[in-house]
Amino acid sequence: MLLAHISDLHLDGSEFAAERAARVVAYLNGLTRRPDAVLVTGDIADHGGPDEYAEAAKLLAGIHAPAFSCPGNHDDRANYRAVLLGEVTAPGPASYRPVNRVEHVAGHALLLCDSTIPGADEGLLDDETLHWLARTLDELGDTPAIPAFHHPPTPLHHPYLDSIALTNADRLAEVLAGRANVPAVLTGHAHTPAAATFAGRPLLVAPGVVSTLRLPWENGLGLTDRVAPPGVAFHVLPENGAADAVITHFRVVP
Repeated sequence: MLLAHISDLHLDGSEFAAERAARVVAYLNGLTRRPDAVLVTGDIADHGGPDEYAEAAKLLAGIHAPAFSCPGNHDDRANYRAVLLGEVTAPGPASYRPVNRVEHVAGHALLLCDSTIPGADEGLLDDETLHWLARTLDELGDTPAIPAFHHPPTPLHHPYLDSIALTNADRLAEVLAGRANVPAVLTGHAHTPAAATFAGRPLLVAPGVVSTLRLPWENGLGLTDRVAPPGVAFHVLPENGAADAVITHFRVVP
């Protein structure tokens, strides 16, 4: 399976964000091999408004491959559901339940999890999400299954980023323990490409589309670099889902 992985579009109606996102879509559409899917790990909208999701829906529909997403801390669950997923729910608690679903791609299952806390920047995989994840992994049996969500579950050694990471990574590790059908975990949120190990598996973090995080040891003013080009991660996964055979390539989009 060839999976293209992008994150953090932060579409806000501005020409700046739209142009960077459009460059990424054009790059993906120009590949000589079409990805089996494109994964977007959150912060699709910047303020969570319906107009931003309408912009996102049009953009994602223009990708020449199936595009799947999960929400980030800038996203609004109710508007995300209504515009991107076409799920009509009455106003109230039901519209703000976690957005979790599974998508099957090229013999693999993408487990799209909601790690957001409405109104907060840090992340949490709540009880409903963790129970759904465990149950779905069990139901999938030997099918290779890839959890994907917004907040990295391990420190990336950036003071600000680590202060708004996933807050209950230990509980996720418990769910993954002993489940051999999980070859990798995919996240976004960091606005920088990164690779680590979590619960004995590769943790692969997509670069940002709208901007790039400045690392503490880099020169430059401000938290992010809005001049550096957007990026894409390509994950190549074998049919048997073996974790030691997952290959990731990171590319910048000129």
